[in-house]
Amino acid sequence: MNFQTIHLLVLSALACDAYKILLVFPFPSKSHAILGEGYVRNLLKAGHEVTYITPYPRDPAPNLRIIQVSQHDFEEKINSTLTIEKLIDYSFTVMEMFNITKSFIYTANDTVANTEVQQLMLDPQTHFDVVVAEWMITEIFSGFSVIFNCPLIWSSSMEPHSWILPLIDEIPHPAYSSNILGLFEPPYNFVQRAINTSLEIALKVIKWLVTLIEEQIYKEGFAAAFKAKGLIQPSLEELRYSAALVLGNSHISSGAPLKLPQNYKAIGGYHIDEQSKPLPKDFKNILDNSKHGVIYFSLGSMAPSKSMPAAIKNGLFEMFRSLKYTVIWKFEDEFQNVPDNVHIVKWAPQQSILAHPNCILFITHGGLLSTTETLHYGVPIIGMPMFGDQVMNIKKAVHKGFGLEVKLNFDTPKNLKAAINEVLSNQKYRDRVKELSLIYHDRPVSPGAELVHWVEHVVKTKGALHLRSQALHVPLYQKLLLDIIFVSLLLFLGFVFFIKYMVTRCLKKKIDIRKKTL
Repeated sequence: MNFQTIHLLVLSALACDAYKILLVFPFPSKSHAILGEGYVRNLLKAGHEVTYITPYPRDPAPNLRIIQVSQHDFEEKINSTLTIEKLIDYSFTVMEMFNITKSFIYTANDTVANTEVQQLMLDPQTHFDVVVAEWMITEIFSGFSVIFNCPLIWSSSMEPHSWILPLIDEIPHPAYSSNILGLFEPPYNFVQRAINTSLEIALKVIKWLVTLIEEQIYKEGFAAAFKAKGLIQPSLEELRYSAALVLGNSHISSGAPLKLPQNYKAIGGYHIDEQSKPLPKDFKNILDNSKHGVIYFSLGSMAPSKSMPAAIKNGLFEMFRSLKYTVIWKFEDEFQNVPDNVHIVKWAPQQSILAHPNCILFITHGGLLSTTETLHYGVPIIGMPMFGDQVMNIKKAVHKGFGLEVKLNFDTPKNLKAAINEVLSNQKYRDRVKELSLIYHDRPVSPGAELVHWVEHVVKTKGALHLRSQALHVPLYQKLLLDIIFVSLLLFLGFVFFIKYMVTRCLKKKIDIRKKTL
């Protein structure tokens, strides 16, 4: 058998196992786009055909179809609400939190209403073997799986929490589980449990308030496709719990050891390249030539460094000037009188910097991508969380012992310097991050390979029904055993009354006998 024949047989085998996959990652945030790209890269590498709904342009690739949806005004709305002043003192009103929630839902509306997305759903020749959609507050995208008659997989960008887990199982217990806001780390005292429970109730109320908006968007966005295919459109409430799996961007090394259902699969780190890309020459020179090591400082894209008040920026520059370390600061603006040991860059190859042995500390906003990467490469952190799951991620880093937290306020320069000196002078932080890095890497397969395995498993098993939790079919009163408690109470009361009746009857007989003998 010659080489050409073998090559054709291999290609044929790959073609037989190649699935058509719809990826829906439309939220216009760079970190979310990185997660979407992780799916694209791993699934294409496995030989599958991918249709990718994204707000960002991308270079073409074999077996990849890109549907670029508009970037909306999502980031502008978020940034106008999450101003640096409000992030500093965490002064958000309930209405502002509600509006942020609605922004995600309206982004989903813009996605399903997009002309090219509508054409995709209406095309009778288009079919998919599975839909993988990013879950972000709303379940509107569950309609795609019914339109294309295939299983649905949710992709979760954060640690398992009380909004995503009930879609496949049940809400985690607030007595020992962090919620999506992550204000505390267990074990909780009484006050913390009370606050945690109150927050869970408040989050449920917010979700309930947006349900009618979601239902309307779902009905209007998918109505034409259901009609064209002759299908009866189910309610969104029927579809909320239809997912085969949740693939979570989480891992025990950075998260908590929660009870999780069989169809939640932790694949944290799948977005990281297995081989770090070479550093650009200018970055390589900085890292190679630093005598005392490099501190990398980046606050992500949602609240960039340039939006800091001038007093904090100037204070940070002066603080960095006093250090013996080299600092690479991802800063989106020009700045005058930069200290000699500080390098201002508008873009930085974060993974490649963290992979360099001379990178000794990462100052981060605490996004889950960043905290995952610091464990992947074994670099301790100082977190400056601002919003959302960043608070939870940094509290977990402090609790696990591989980082410290510094709040963003006008005392940040002084407090950050103290934290830098503590982390870099105390070997326990580096030792601990190395321990956790070992736990992170000690897996049967890489997270990218596990992602591919579970997507393929869902297709092969036609929805992985064998993994679904029975908790989905049990109403709350049965989970709390209220019916059993009620019946047991009735039986107990019945028994008490029976005993009372028998005792009373016996006593009455004795009294009657005594009366007769008298």
